[in-house]
Amino acid sequence: MNTCVPTRLRDEHVELEPLQLGHVPALEAAAADGALWNLWFTSVPAPGQAHAYVEKALQGQADGLMLPFAVRERSSGEIVGTTRYYEIMPELPRLAIGYTWYARRWQKSHLNTACKRLLLRHAFETLHCVAVEFHTDHRNLDSQRAIESLGAHRDGMLRAHKRRPDGSLRDTVCYSILASEWPDVDRWLGLRLQRLVAPPTP
Repeated sequence: MNTCVPTRLRDEHVELEPLQLGHVPALEAAAADGALWNLWFTSVPAPGQAHAYVEKALQGQADGLMLPFAVRERSSGEIVGTTRYYEIMPELPRLAIGYTWYARRWQKSHLNTACKRLLLRHAFETLHCVAVEFHTDHRNLDSQRAIESLGAHRDGMLRAHKRRPDGSLRDTVCYSILASEWPDVDRWLGLRLQRLVAPPTP
């Protein structure tokens, strides 16, 4: 199965739609909510750079290496960020989920759990992946906590693995979920999502 065919994933909370150049203005606005490009350990495009950011993602898709999505929050209808599959290994198959960022007002909400559940479900149940990986900068503690909250296993660290946008070297913390673990992870994410969207108790 070709894992790089554009596809649309949705539930009642979020819609992941194939990334297109038409999403550029909305992504510029989402990144401006919190000036996310100032976080030196992320790859959020700075003002005026979203067009090149999307073009590079689409080139990765054309090369069979990535499948990028725009994230639309369904209650507002707004594009609030982006995410993608990358490091796709079709012979297994196996892939990574990353390049994920959201406007500040949606961070630490139910949105990330909903997005990751959709992406994991598609990876395991439609693409039949044997494993899904997550990678993050060793200095990005918020990202590490978010990945661990999904139920992913911390596999270790690759030292001096990549360069950050500013050219400095980063160590990459690696996590994974195996296909055999997905049913339990799916149940956990469903329960977590229910708690995150439940109205506060009076």
